[in-house]
Amino acid sequence: MAPDKNDTYDAIVVGTGISGGWAAKELTEKGLKTLVLDRGRMVRHGEYPTATKEVWELPYGGRATQEDLQRHATAARTNYVVTQATKHWWVDDNEHPYGETKRFDWVRGYHVGGRSLLWGRQSYRWSPMDFEANAKDGIAVDWPIRYADLEPWYDHVERFIGVSGQSEGLAQLPDSTFLPPMEMNCVEKHFKQSMSTNFRRTMTIGRTAHLTAPLTHAHSPQRGTCQTRNLCIRGCPLGAYFSSNSSTLPAAEKTGNMTLRPNSVVSELIYDEANGRASGVRVLDAETGEQLEFKARVIFLCASTFGTAHILMNSTSSRFPNGFGNDSGELGCNIMDHHLQVGASALVEGFDDQYYVGTRPNGVYVPRFVNIGKDKRSYIRGFGYQGGASRRNWTRLMNDPVLGEELKQKASEPGPWTMGLGGFGEILPYHHNRVTLNRDRKDKHGLPTLTFDCEIGENERLMRIDMANEAATMLEAAGYKNVRALDRGYSMGLGIHEMGTARMGRDPKTSVLNSWNQVHACTNVYVTDGSCMTSAACQNPSLTYMALTARAVDHAVQELKRMNI
Repeated sequence: MAPDKNDTYDAIVVGTGISGGWAAKELTEKGLKTLVLDRGRMVRHGEYPTATKEVWELPYGGRATQEDLQRHATAARTNYVVTQATKHWWVDDNEHPYGETKRFDWVRGYHVGGRSLLWGRQSYRWSPMDFEANAKDGIAVDWPIRYADLEPWYDHVERFIGVSGQSEGLAQLPDSTFLPPMEMNCVEKHFKQSMSTNFRRTMTIGRTAHLTAPLTHAHSPQRGTCQTRNLCIRGCPLGAYFSSNSSTLPAAEKTGNMTLRPNSVVSELIYDEANGRASGVRVLDAETGEQLEFKARVIFLCASTFGTAHILMNSTSSRFPNGFGNDSGELGCNIMDHHLQVGASALVEGFDDQYYVGTRPNGVYVPRFVNIGKDKRSYIRGFGYQGGASRRNWTRLMNDPVLGEELKQKASEPGPWTMGLGGFGEILPYHHNRVTLNRDRKDKHGLPTLTFDCEIGENERLMRIDMANEAATMLEAAGYKNVRALDRGYSMGLGIHEMGTARMGRDPKTSVLNSWNQVHACTNVYVTDGSCMTSAACQNPSLTYMALTARAVDHAVQELKRMNI
């Protein structure tokens, strides 16, 4: 359709999750009239339907029905539990199917805010060694940036969102700009000391995007401090944890420069052959089925790793017959995640006279210690641990044979202490781990679906052995009982940290994006979500997405001023 004045903007942002929210905030605050598109329904901060409900106020005692489990089958088979309190966040797999050559757990939420409402909030900087690892190991391609390029943008992001944590002075886990740390409980403090004494290893409180004190700026008056309810998965009406809904989107709206359009499924980029640039996007209105076009000088794709890959692969032209910007053939390839469901647990004695206050929405973190310095293993890269200690609750008695007064007495007393460590291990960027478009199978909108074909390799399998054994060894050294090493198995996607598909690199022949997150072959298109990642490290990636996005926006605005894009 022919554009008119209502169809043309300075910038378009596709997606409102962690990266899209930051792109919207930074672009609008720099004065650009920005259209922000999300394929899902509108969710405003505070409009979280189950956030304050008790379990007895929910149908079926909060339990999912068989129909719920069938409609949200992917989420139901992963770490996320489908309940009456959370089911509205998960994608209906019947309406939005995908294919699996090998099992892939693609957990999605189609709504404004995306997975920024659902994430685990763990916020860790990557280190210099993470950005240098590919070059050092001769794996895949070299990152086109280094830690020094991103360091000021980590600062910028952390000051705005608020990250609580403890400085540790570790080279492999650079310290952040922190709010006060949450407190470890008595068993965690004991284990921390044991690790230091027995192994000279560090355990710290999780670095998490929760407000433990007021922000150091006055730009987010809608955000309050964490009340340790640990109901974060429902959405936080206090705005205590960072989400696009509670933080970046309100900031963008305040500028008066943002037009937010929900229920807008971006199907493809529009390529202007004459000028060699992207002129806009094609959109399907999810409510009316109307086909629309919107124009802009610069476009930010932040639709999630596979949302962005889908748009790029579906955007074909005579210039890009194999997908937008896919001169290298790397589009859709190099899928990474963090492998997990491996570690150890133990029973802890001697602390039965102690408990904790509240339900802290955070755990402890053990930074990577393998393949650092003199430590050399039979595999490359490494892993960290997340976990914590707690006392078992009344659910431990569900299979207990006692009844009546004895059962009441047992239920009134807290159970034993347990301590657990779960590993987050790095997955290498293998070219053959890929996603492709299936034009024969359509979703509810008539768009092609994705098919996944990826799995971990030998390097990851060797790492998993160490992830279980090292966790058990540390728990045993602390004197804990019934130590159990475990490996429950893993399928790609389960870590919910999908990365790759449109990686950054130095050479257009082997990568999709340059050092500024621009598509090599079309520099007015920026990609700053997980699809841009060149390697995975072992730390949670969301903080790095935010820093990359803020850096890319600053570059885009400067390039627009110079008339270079």
